[in-house]
Amino acid sequence: MNVDLERFAELVSQDQFDLAQASLLLAQDVYPDIDVSAYLERLDDIAAAVKRTVASDAFAEQKVLALNRHLFYEMRFSGNIDDYYDPRNSYLNEVIERRTGIPITLSIVYLEVGRRLGLNLKGLSFPGHFLVKLPVRRGQLVLDPFLAGEAQSETDLRQRLAKVLPQAMAEKATLDQYLEAATPRQIVARVLRNLKNIYMQDGKLENALAVMHRMLLVVPESAEELRDRGMLYQKLECFRPALSDLQGYLRRRPEAPDAVDVHGKIIELRQACAKLN
Repeated sequence: MNVDLERFAELVSQDQFDLAQASLLLAQDVYPDIDVSAYLERLDDIAAAVKRTVASDAFAEQKVLALNRHLFYEMRFSGNIDDYYDPRNSYLNEVIERRTGIPITLSIVYLEVGRRLGLNLKGLSFPGHFLVKLPVRRGQLVLDPFLAGEAQSETDLRQRLAKVLPQAMAEKATLDQYLEAATPRQIVARVLRNLKNIYMQDGKLENALAVMHRMLLVVPESAEELRDRGMLYQKLECFRPALSDLQGYLRRRPEAPDAVDVHGKIIELRQACAKLN
């Protein structure tokens, strides 16, 4: 394991870890010289600038308004609608530099600056579009950093569900089941999943493999991620690690729906490994 991966592995092995630091460290595969401390300081500076515009005893709602004004109207952070699947949108350093990103990375900026302001913000792995929530005296505010921190009504949220869920499921859904706070681990895994899909779609298999290594450090118990890495190893003709991963998958999921197909690949891989000896 290289030094950069070891640093990431050590961080995400903790039950609770710093979201911003993990989000910056995962960029090291593409940006090996990234200065993580410098970007953390950038987040500190943004929060300090917001603090100067609000009273020390400001309500949470007042801090949110100040945060929105500074991030989205003064600094001009915005959702990258024109090139949504640009992988740079998933790397926090690039989002800070370019001031554009996708819902989850803009939400990470929002969460991290908000935390520095003393706001009890939480990420929401809402279907199809990552959001942020804030407990307030009369319930909770749901905010969309991709849309300049715009507050989302119950109607807005139901319309979002209707776009991404089958009609019957959307009609029966209770919003509460989709408004559970996401942990830093879940957030980082979602960022990595985005990158994995982008690189696989683009045929950048080496990049995808690097992302999968990190994914399995974040969610080591995931049999499906182990299977996907094994499949990718096979495409890259790395037969021995492919065999190891796919055998590991079947040990964890002997009754998996694709067990027969995976077993067939294991036979192919054993034959390929034998030719290497």
